[in-house]
Parts: sequence; C-alpha cells; structure tokens
Amino acid sequence: MQALKGTSAVSKQQAASVARLGAGANVAPRVVRVPQAAARAGLRAQRRPADSVAAAATATADKTAPAGPGTANGGGGGGTRVMIIGGDGYCGWATALHLSARGYNVSIVDNLCRRQFDLQLGLDTLTPIASAHDRVRKWGEISGKHIDLQIGDICDWEFLSQAFTSFRPDVVVHFGEQRSAPYSMIDRQRAVFTQHNNVIGNINVMFAIKELAPECHLVKLGTMGEYGTPNIDIEEGFITINHNGRTDTLPYPKQGNSFYHLSKIHDSHNIHFATKAWKLAATDLNQGVVYGVRTDETVADPALINRYDYDGIFGTALNRFVVQAAVGHPLTVYGKGGQTRGFLDIRDTVRCIQIAIDNPASRGEFRVFNQFTEQFSVNQLAEIVGREGAKLGLEVTVQNVPNPRVEAEEHYYNAKCSKLQDLGLVPHLLGDSMVDSLLEFVIAYKDRCRMELIKPAVDWRKAGVKVNTMAAAVASK
Repeated sequence: MQALKGTSAVSKQQAASVARLGAGANVAPRVVRVPQAAARAGLRAQRRPADSVAAAATATADKTAPAGPGTANGGGGGGTRVMIIGGDGYCGWATALHLSARGYNVSIVDNLCRRQFDLQLGLDTLTPIASAHDRVRKWGEISGKHIDLQIGDICDWEFLSQAFTSFRPDVVVHFGEQRSAPYSMIDRQRAVFTQHNNVIGNINVMFAIKELAPECHLVKLGTMGEYGTPNIDIEEGFITINHNGRTDTLPYPKQGNSFYHLSKIHDSHNIHFATKAWKLAATDLNQGVVYGVRTDETVADPALINRYDYDGIFGTALNRFVVQAAVGHPLTVYGKGGQTRGFLDIRDTVRCIQIAIDNPASRGEFRVFNQFTEQFSVNQLAEIVGREGAKLGLEVTVQNVPNPRVEAEEHYYNAKCSKLQDLGLVPHLLGDSMVDSLLEFVIAYKDRCRMELIKPAVDWRKAGVKVNTMAAAVASK
C-alpha cells in the first residue's frame, strides 16, 4: 500500500452565496484560474449535511467565478424548444437547468429508472436528491421559469409519440440511456436490459424525429469508450484511410469494452444510417468521464442539488477517489492504473450541449464531437487526490486491487478534442483548487457514505445467467 500522507489541517474561505436568480444574461464565456490560498484557518470537517446543501455545494465553485445561474457562459435560448430525454439524471438534470436559465424552453422526459436502479441494488447517492417533481417545482419557484416534466419510457412508442406531439421539440438532447459499464456486466438480465433500453429507445427517438419533427436536431450523448484504446491517435468520429492505393474517410473503428459501450456503438451506427436514409440532422457527442457536482443552477437551492455517485457500479473514477479520500478508505486503483481516459467538468458538459444546440448540424449530416477537456491516467488522478487531500490533513493511501474489467492497463492514448473548443468552449481544467474544493464538498456529506459500497463488486469475467442483484453492489470479503 502506497502512502500519500499529509499533516497540515487547512480550510478554504466560505464561498460567496448564490446570487438571486436572474433571467440569464448574454455574457461571454470565461474560465477563472484560482490560485492557492495563501493561508487557511482550519478544516471544516465538522460540517454536517443537514447544515445547508447550497452552502456546502458552493465550495465546488471556482472561488472568483460569477455567482448565480444564467450569469456566465452565454445565453439567449430564444425560446428554442429542447426536449431532454433522461433529464432527471446526473448530466441531464444539470443540462436542463442550465438551458432553462438561459431562455430555452425545456421539457424533461424520463422514466426514472436511474432511481429504480438504486432501489434494486441497495445504492444511494452521496447527496440527498429531491423527487423529480419537487425538483422541477422548486426550479419554477425560484427562477420563474417552467420546465415541462413527462414521465414515461421512450421504448414505449405510444408514450414517446405523444410526448413529441405535445411538446413539438426543435432539439432533442438524448441522455436517456443506461450509462454504466459495470451495470451492464452484472448478469445476463442487465446486459439484455442495457442493449434493449439503449438501442431500441434510440431507434424510437429517430423514428419520432422522422415522422413527427423532421426539422428537429438530434444531440445524442455517446461515450469516448466507443473507441477503446487503439495504438494510434483517436480522431473525432472519422479517420482517413489510405489502402492499396485508394483513399476514403470512414467512421473511426470502434472497440467497446462492455455491453454498455457496445450499445453506444450500435446507436452511433444507427444514427449515421438515419442521417443518410432520412436526412436527419444529428450530433453525436462522445463524452469523457464527468466529474463534479456544482453548476450555478444546481446550488441555487437544496432541492436542486445533483446526485453524486461513489459506488463501484455508477461512481466514476475521480468522484470515487474523492469520496474514498474523505472517509479514509484507500483509493482503489484497478490493476496497474495506467488506464488513460478523457475527463471534463460537469460545467463543461452543460456548456457543450448548449454549443451543439446553438450550432446545429445540417439536414443529412452526422457530426461527431469528442467531448472532453483533459486526459489523465488512473494513477495520475490518485496522485492529484492524494496531494490535495494531504493539504486538508487527510492521510490518503493508494491500493491497487485486481482489475474487475477486461481492459489494457497500460496503453497509448491520444484523443483529439478540438471541435467544441473551435465553436467556443473554454474549458474548466482540473486544477488543484478544483480537486481541493471537491474534497471539501464531499467531507460535508461523508456521514452518508456507506463503506461497503466502495469496492468494485462486478467482475467482467464472472457475468452469468443467474440474476445477481444481491451481490452486485457489495464486494465479497
């Protein structure tokens, strides 16, 4: 076990309280780089979650960033009608509020299955989240803006067609898929569910656009995991090949490493076909690993806070490491830790969606953007969290555990990600201050952490036909 130990107890000054909600000014995007505080006066480790969700969440902000939703990163939705499928989820909820604050007319479509997964497997988000109805209601109260909420399953054509005809979207943002690789590898039942839910739901969405809203722009969330880890540079969606004296530009080869990733690959191929056959306009966003909780909107009220997953099924690497450091659990590095991926802040996720909407694909165009801002290996993430934890007086250790996944643990990785930045994205980078503030945020909620959920319990090699609900979330001793 490798020790990353620090002894000095420190604290950050209280972040400014969230400003009163406005209508969403049209302000040019900016990123603030925050220097390390010159002096700090004691760790706020005693704060309890019951104190104030909003006050704790503001700690994840860049300390000099403008406060209040709708005051940064542009505006002027102009009433564009945006249907967000999966709008109750981690990325979807933050996106719904971000767009609503900036003048877009938003409708959330969700079957609430993500909440059901927690009930099935005995999981819970680190942050207490309100019901979908209460979230939308509270947003209306404090912002004066209405978000439409339609509860139903997009695999049900009757429901989906009714949702389309009642809302008449100009844009569909499709987050509504089972998004966890480990979940898809629990057992046969979850593998089948993942493929059916994701692939069939996406086909239904394409038919709904074709038949009911042919001018609608599809913005689909894909994943960088579609590419795998090839030994050449990863381009944005397409690659030009010279073979036997001939040249062609083709979709970049896909090498998914789970039934979840494979479902996303099927989606991309199906959308590409639909753009050719039906002249759909589509943007496929291959997103990297998202971290963080705070956006200006989600910290405006306790009822608006986003979920924070830290378990071995839905918790992504950085979010898991931060929780592990806060509660004194070793950082669980899978295998050798050389696995390298693209990462981005949740604030950049919502901005990328807005950019894709504001700069739509043309009819018949299949456009692919790689949606991430930085690359890190798992070992690099552990080093950063350990270093920042030491500054807060935390004794952080790293433990290499057997890798439950079938993947290369050391590999070449160089992915391109210029298209969104060319359209105006100014990224928030994972500076030391951001990790430090994430740690402070998690410390405020650490009493909600269930230690038995931290270690990985789903092994790619052991997925079988027997339903594995009871053993999926908690690793065997």
